[in-house]
Amino acid sequence: MELTDWLRRAGGLAHRTQLEDAGYLRTALCRAIDSGGVVRIRAGWLATPEASGSRRAEAIRAGGRLTCASAAQELGLWTFPETRLHLSVPAHSGRSDPVAIRHWSRGPVPVHPHALVEPAENLLAHAADCLPFEQSLVIWESAVRTGTVSLAVIAGLPLRSRRAKALLEACSELSDSGLESVFVSRLRRAGIPVRQQVPLLGHRVDALVGDRLVCQLDGFAHHRSAADRRRDLDHDRRLALAGYTVLRFDYARIMFAWQIVEQHVRLAFAQTAARR
Repeated sequence: MELTDWLRRAGGLAHRTQLEDAGYLRTALCRAIDSGGVVRIRAGWLATPEASGSRRAEAIRAGGRLTCASAAQELGLWTFPETRLHLSVPAHSGRSDPVAIRHWSRGPVPVHPHALVEPAENLLAHAADCLPFEQSLVIWESAVRTGTVSLAVIAGLPLRSRRAKALLEACSELSDSGLESVFVSRLRRAGIPVRQQVPLLGHRVDALVGDRLVCQLDGFAHHRSAADRRRDLDHDRRLALAGYTVLRFDYARIMFAWQIVEQHVRLAFAQTAARR
């Protein structure tokens, strides 16, 4: 196999020793660099041209690996928008970078010296001590929901910080999306009683506030087809006929107009309580 093909299969980035372990001689590395098929991005590190501008390549150039929100994005977890690079760096690293956030603490799980992304357990530990509570919780619950790491595994980690312990207590396996994590977390912080993924009339609802207020959430990719949308609206009507109040909120409203969402939930909750 050509060296460039091997490198692409490996994700476009590799340390020189990894290529040598795969059987490629230094002369082959030099030829690939001279031909332009491979780019040297740091001493000992090689990349395909298309991978040389990636976040992982940026981490290599900075002498670290992706962690926290950046690692979560790399693993496909739900995150708040984040343009800054979060890097796990050696304890002796003292370089400052105006566009990167550096994490000097070690995570609970050992990492291969040539790994470019911290394991999920480590990125969760870093997120707990770096990001606001809500943003950390979204990542934690996304990791659990996608099966990246189980809640039982997280509970068994030596996470000693107060923030990590608070996240572990709040983290749920029930959230069906990052948007649901945000919605439920904000309601609970506001003192509004809410339960998640409650089965009602043959389908689970995203959130049940009190006993009669149903809140349904529509994310960017919530509806895959017109049939899905029709099914959801049919369920809303059946809930209304059964005496439930149904409120439906989309991503933009929850993320950018939360005061309106909370106000509507409070008013509807008060009205349903008054009807009992």
